[in-house]
Amino acid sequence: MTRPAQPKASRRDFLKLAAGATGVVGAPWIARNVQAKPISITFARESSYVKNFDDHFLKVMAPAYEKEMGIKIEYQIQAAGGGAVPQLVSMVENKSGADVAWTQQEWLYRDALVDVSDIAEYVGKTYGGWYDAIKLLAIDNGKWKTVPHSNIGQLMVYRKDWFDEAGIKKFPDTWDEFLEAGIKLKAKGHPFGMSMGHGFADNYSWLYPLLWSYGVTVMDKTGKKVALDADETAKAVDFVRKLYKEACIDDCVGWLDPANNKAFLTSQISCTNNAYSIMVSAKRDLPEMGKVIAHALNPKGPTGQRYHSFVPVTHGVFAYSKDVQAAKDFLKWTFEPKQFKPWIASGDMYFAPFLHGFDKAPEWDIEPRVKPYHTVLETAKLTSWPAPANKAHGAVVNRWVVIDMFSKACTGAPTKNVIAEAVSQLKQIYGIA
Repeated sequence: MTRPAQPKASRRDFLKLAAGATGVVGAPWIARNVQAKPISITFARESSYVKNFDDHFLKVMAPAYEKEMGIKIEYQIQAAGGGAVPQLVSMVENKSGADVAWTQQEWLYRDALVDVSDIAEYVGKTYGGWYDAIKLLAIDNGKWKTVPHSNIGQLMVYRKDWFDEAGIKKFPDTWDEFLEAGIKLKAKGHPFGMSMGHGFADNYSWLYPLLWSYGVTVMDKTGKKVALDADETAKAVDFVRKLYKEACIDDCVGWLDPANNKAFLTSQISCTNNAYSIMVSAKRDLPEMGKVIAHALNPKGPTGQRYHSFVPVTHGVFAYSKDVQAAKDFLKWTFEPKQFKPWIASGDMYFAPFLHGFDKAPEWDIEPRVKPYHTVLETAKLTSWPAPANKAHGAVVNRWVVIDMFSKACTGAPTKNVIAEAVSQLKQIYGIA
């Protein structure tokens, strides 16, 4: 069954925690040992754009667990689009709420999560091992604080029919070719729509990979030195400004995550960066459009490399839970093959496991246009890359430091100024003199 979501934390509280200014998360956490079996366990998770995925949990998995264990699962569905993180922060600060959750931006409250190394190691052995990149997020000080569930892949989503009409038979392989294609399509009334607002996925999923493809990262590997202040950064900023002015729809500079879905499905744009939820919606509600949607990998940059950005889904157990062991038992149960494989299949690989045992899963072949999303697991990075994913990185994300660098350039600010402002913010956040 579902339970109403917890009240949202204020944005002030959220940013305070993101900046590491509060002492709540740093306090020691001691779980209460409760011998009696709990009546229920609350599982909080952001709602899926693929409705069948949530339906499968509600109608199949939750009843099965109650029948098997005698424990009711309260499925607390959180609204998509960035609202889940403040709710998770509120739970941590109040030491009340879900027992198990999709732990978005887990670096904000790792101290409030129990060690789940036993579960993560079991899951890894069961399914052929973990992709190494996700370990950089889930493991902290040698302990797994979350169990990676899956990645929501982000790729270029485009109208193949309009590209064909413009004489573009193959999706652009480089960012320069991408710009050329966008200029042609905008001239025909089909501009690109590349999100650059204060969202949490569709902006990061192309701007960070573009930056990396120019040979630039935000911080160095240690997280103690700003790497953004480079000549290549200026070239990347200038390119994005040109792309915006010559190939994109005007308002995309301020789009939040849902906006590009809406623009694409209402035929306002010919290309954006998104999960394959756009195709899911089109096939369901706009079948003719659904036939002409295609997906492509992000273009290569001047370095000759292409990159993608993870949108990771990890699950963790909160130390304030009245019965930590019962919560851990439930979490492990969700990863058992009898439960996990059908659950993943119900979402048509929208949630792609970070496990090599799913590399050749038959679900990848059901809809050939989905298969490129598997490549994301091999080429994607965390947005902190190559630096650690910690609270300082969380502040960079939640203040949109890098995103604003690009968007401000698109709306008139000089390249030199936007880079200097971003570098100044990074030094302040990371405490660098």
